[in-house]
Amino acid sequence: MNQIKCINCGFPCYKYGKTRKGTQRWQCPECKTVFTNAIDRTTKYFHQFIQWLLSGKTQDEMSVSSRTFRRNTAQFWEIWPMPPKVEEHKDIVFVDGIYLGRKACVLICCDEAHVLGWYVCRYEHTAAWEALLQRITSPNIVVTDGGTGFKKACKKIWKRTKVQRCLYHVYCQVKRYTTSRPKTLAGIELYVLAKDLLAIHIDEEIKAWEERLQTWSSKHKIFLSEMTRDEYGTLRPEHERLVKAERSLWQLVKKDILFTYLKDTLANERALLATNNRIEGRIIAQLRTMLRDHRGL
Repeated sequence: MNQIKCINCGFPCYKYGKTRKGTQRWQCPECKTVFTNAIDRTTKYFHQFIQWLLSGKTQDEMSVSSRTFRRNTAQFWEIWPMPPKVEEHKDIVFVDGIYLGRKACVLICCDEAHVLGWYVCRYEHTAAWEALLQRITSPNIVVTDGGTGFKKACKKIWKRTKVQRCLYHVYCQVKRYTTSRPKTLAGIELYVLAKDLLAIHIDEEIKAWEERLQTWSSKHKIFLSEMTRDEYGTLRPEHERLVKAERSLWQLVKKDILFTYLKDTLANERALLATNNRIEGRIIAQLRTMLRDHRGL
């Protein structure tokens, strides 16, 4: 049995009768303080809370009744964990955001092994990204899906960091315009071009891909220049979705943020990732699983 020590001076105490409810009293022989030694079950309840939160169990499936479980763990909902300030330099980091509700967005930054920081906001915007980035030391490369406000925040906070646009998100953006089953020859060829972005591993393939994009633009220039009038009489491109997809690719090529993972000097020392799969699969997917297991959370 552990020796009970005084809550004031730390000296060993001895039993000193019991209270009306039968709780053992203790008295300190040094300072004569009389007290009861309540058992602190906070750690035990916290482990129960984490076990439930990170598993697919319902509250009824825990070792205690659901009402008792909610009473024991109610205090932990008030904990608001703050991300640490990261001063260690990183070669490459990944950033992304997840919407937990209509007006609840969590911006997350991680490296190849750990979460570096997070920031809760109503929606993605420049000020929110700045609040996240300013607590993390500027890395060499950041992989992003091009979320709203990130470009401006990165340019202000991480001035020397090179940007790598997530190639999978670039492919998905083109697919939204062309669909996965395009009905025109131009759409089919552009969809294949976007899909081939995911298979570029050497510098020679970069030049070949850019030449294919230039050839596609020249080949379908007349087709893409066709115009029509909408119901309000406004003149618009006949194939507006293809035009938008083409512009999005050319903008990324001109900004030189598609192939940073191959062109950066760090690529000579190690293989760099060009997608956000690290943060999407390891972090955001787990958050979505948690929300799916505990609906209404």
